[in-house]
Amino acid sequence: MERERLGSRLGFILLSAGCAIGCGNVWKFPWMTGQYGGGGFVLIYIICLIVIGLPGMVMEFSLGRASQASPVKMYKKLEKPNQKWHIHGYLCLIGNICLMAFYTVVTGWMIYYFYRFLTGQILDLGFNQMISNPKVNVLFLAIAVFIGFFVLSFNLQGGLERITKFMMILLFLLLIVLACHSFTLSGAKAGLKFYLLPDFSKINGSVVVGAMNQAFFTLSLGIGSMAIFGSYINKDRSLLSESINIVILDTLVALVAGLIIFPACFTFNMEVTAGPGLLFDTMAKVFVNMNGGRFWGTLFFLFMVFAALSTELAVFENILACVRELTGWSRPKGSIICGIGIFLIALTTALGYSVLKFQPFSNGTAWLDLWDFIVSYNLLPLGSLIIIFFCCYKIGWGWDNFILEANAGEGIKIKNWMKPLFKYIVPTIIIFIYIYGIITFKWK
Repeated sequence: MERERLGSRLGFILLSAGCAIGCGNVWKFPWMTGQYGGGGFVLIYIICLIVIGLPGMVMEFSLGRASQASPVKMYKKLEKPNQKWHIHGYLCLIGNICLMAFYTVVTGWMIYYFYRFLTGQILDLGFNQMISNPKVNVLFLAIAVFIGFFVLSFNLQGGLERITKFMMILLFLLLIVLACHSFTLSGAKAGLKFYLLPDFSKINGSVVVGAMNQAFFTLSLGIGSMAIFGSYINKDRSLLSESINIVILDTLVALVAGLIIFPACFTFNMEVTAGPGLLFDTMAKVFVNMNGGRFWGTLFFLFMVFAALSTELAVFENILACVRELTGWSRPKGSIICGIGIFLIALTTALGYSVLKFQPFSNGTAWLDLWDFIVSYNLLPLGSLIIIFFCCYKIGWGWDNFILEANAGEGIKIKNWMKPLFKYIVPTIIIFIYIYGIITFKWK
C-alpha cells in the first residue's frame, strides 16, 4: 500500500497542531487551571511543555518519519531483530481508542451546545441536565463519530488536510474575536489576575502532576498520535523547528482560551473550580446574560466544535492508519468499521451519567474519569518514557539514529549538549511525577 503524503508544510503544521489543539486546550486546560489555583498551575504547565513536551514531540515525529509507518508497524521497522519494542505500537492503538472513548462524547457536547445556541434554545441549558439525558448523548456522539470518519473516508489531502486547514484558520480568528470581547467585561481585571499572576502558595505536588499530565494530554504524546503525521512528511525541515512551531500554537490557544473564560467567570460570579462543566455552564450563563448573547454563544461553540473536531480527526486518522496497515482495508471500508467500533466503546461514557452509572474512583466520578485516568495518568506518560528509551539508548533505536533523523532538513538542530536533557533529565522527571501522581491519586 503506497504511503499517502500531505500536500504542504502548512498542512502538516496545522494538522499536527490540530491534533494537539482541541478540548485539551479549551475545555480541560481552563477547568484544571481553575481547580489547581490559577496562575501557578499555568506557570508549571508551560515549564512542562518546554522541558518535557517539546523533546517528546521531536522523538515521536522522528519515529514516524524514519519508519514511514503507523505506530503498530514503526517499531518493527526500526527495532533490532528479536526485540519487543513493537508491543508498544499496539498499546498506542489501544491508547488512541481509549482517548476517543470519552473525547468523542465531549465533541458531541460541543455540537449540542452549538445547535442549541444556533436555534435559540438557550434559557434552560445546563451541563448536568445534558449529561444525564441518554438520548441527547447518544445522538450527538453518533453525529461526532460520523463527521470524523466521513471526512477520513476521502484521501488524505482531499479529506483530512483540506478540512483541518480550514477549521484551524477559522479557529484562530474566532479565538482572537472572543478574547477581545472578554476584555470588555466588568470582571476582566479580577479574572486576569487570578489567571496570570502565580500564587506560589498554591503550588504543590498535585499541581505539578496535573500540569505534566495536561502537557502530555494537550500534545497527544505517548500514544503515537504525532508519529503518524511524521510518517506523512518529507525531510525538508528539521523536526525540532516544526515541533517548536506546533507547541507555540498549542500553548497560545490554551492561554487565549483562559483569557476568554476567566474574565467571564469573575464577571458573573461563576465558580472557577466547577470541573468539566466549567466551560459549558460558565459560558452559557455569560451569553444568556449579555446583549447579542445568542450570536456570541453560537460563535463560541462553533469555535469549540472546530477545536474538538481537529483533534478527533487527527486521532481517528491514527486509529484508521493502524487498522489499515494491519488489515489492508481501503479508507472507506476502514472508516465504516472503525467508526462503528469507536461509537460502541464510547457509549460507556455517553450513558455513564444515566443508564450505565459507574463510579470507579471517588464520589462523583464516572466512565469519563476512568478513560481519562487510563490515558492521561498512565498511557501518555508511560508511552512517552518508552519512546524516550527507544530513541536515546542503544537497547533501542539509539541516539545517533534519532538525531540523524530529527536533524534532517533546514531549521533548528538538536545539539549533542542536549543529550543529557533527552536521555536522563526528562525521563527522571516523568518517572518521579508519575509515581507521585499514582501514590496521591484520589482512589476513593
